[in-house]
Amino acid sequence: MAEIVLTQYSGKIVGPIARLIGYIMNSLYMFLNDVFNVQNIAVCIILFTIIIYFLMMPLTYKQQKFSKLTQVMQPEINAIREKYKDKKDQVSMQKMNEETQLVYEKYGVSPMGSCVQMLINFPIFIAMYQVIRNVPAYVDSVKDVYLNLVDKVVNVDGFQKIMEKVVSDVNVAANLNFENATTTSNSIIDVLYALPSTGWDVLRDNFSGLSDVITSTEAAVQHMNNFFGINIANSPLNLITSGWKEKDFILIIGAILIPLFSYLSQVLNIKLMPTSASNASGNENDAMARQMKTMNTMMPLLSLVMVFSVPVGAGIYWIAGSLIRSVQQVVMNRHFKNLDLEAIVEKNKEKIKKKKEKQGIRENQIANAARINTKKISEPVNTAEKEQRLRETAELAKNARKGSLLDRANMVKEFNERNNK
Repeated sequence: MAEIVLTQYSGKIVGPIARLIGYIMNSLYMFLNDVFNVQNIAVCIILFTIIIYFLMMPLTYKQQKFSKLTQVMQPEINAIREKYKDKKDQVSMQKMNEETQLVYEKYGVSPMGSCVQMLINFPIFIAMYQVIRNVPAYVDSVKDVYLNLVDKVVNVDGFQKIMEKVVSDVNVAANLNFENATTTSNSIIDVLYALPSTGWDVLRDNFSGLSDVITSTEAAVQHMNNFFGINIANSPLNLITSGWKEKDFILIIGAILIPLFSYLSQVLNIKLMPTSASNASGNENDAMARQMKTMNTMMPLLSLVMVFSVPVGAGIYWIAGSLIRSVQQVVMNRHFKNLDLEAIVEKNKEKIKKKKEKQGIRENQIANAARINTKKISEPVNTAEKEQRLRETAELAKNARKGSLLDRANMVKEFNERNNK
């Protein structure tokens, strides 16, 4: 049973994104039609995907630079964790977080650097899915193709009962709404967009006087939704079912190839990604390494399963995105191969120094903090060096910016001292 969502999706986050995507898709459709005389939704989806990933290129670059710098700084992060692994009190945890943050600042990266792109990609994919499920609701140029037929249908006596019979015969899950002219038109278009190939025959049988306009509309819709002989409005699972009933094995093979290509493109994309820092350090027990390994295994399998049940158009978007990311990855891998990471670190040190100077902290204290070498953090120090570090730490605590982690640690320390008296 094909499930449809009437008109536009009303979600507060995904809804506006879907409407924006619909506006862009409509502009692309009009451009292709006016310039190249091409009326095809699949081509619009591919062009939209190229535009989106081109606009996200700066963010992708930052994410990849984060991965490279993480590989360099991971030994220092691991040394800090080792130093505090047996200390679970609040003060020790605060100090561990502060020292870790210093390393992140030293290399100029954010702990959330690898998550931002995923947080952006996910709502775009969900919104794109909503658009593809009901293209006429978002793309006015596509909706116009159905309007002539809808006008003819609503002028037929008793069209409401006839449409309900069509929905029942074709087995399309729909909630026809005849409350007013707008909802009537929208709900009929929703049903027409969801019709499988056999559904148009059912429509002709029930509206025998509209055979010519039904046939012309069907031809226009099939042309718009056609992608190498596959209707992108249907899911591969539905296409396989229809192909089996009609003994159309070419259709079955084509429907199977969409999820398969989605899986393979995801695997290719992951293979081209730089090795994660945790794996590069050889720490197989590291939680981040295990999570990344699980994600790299599950994501392609998830795409394989999902693309079977979503419209083919969503699968095209997924595949196109993976292929574009793969091309981007090849280019960036060559770039980062010759990247001077030491120069980037030195540049970040200068940024930190200027930032701290604006906050009123002495330059020699910042230089000392920036030179933290956590690789030697467990080595013993002599008494003079230890006392010097204690004095510098006390001075840093004294000048801590209000509301910072260090300021909060001072408050905890003072509280403990008062209660121990």
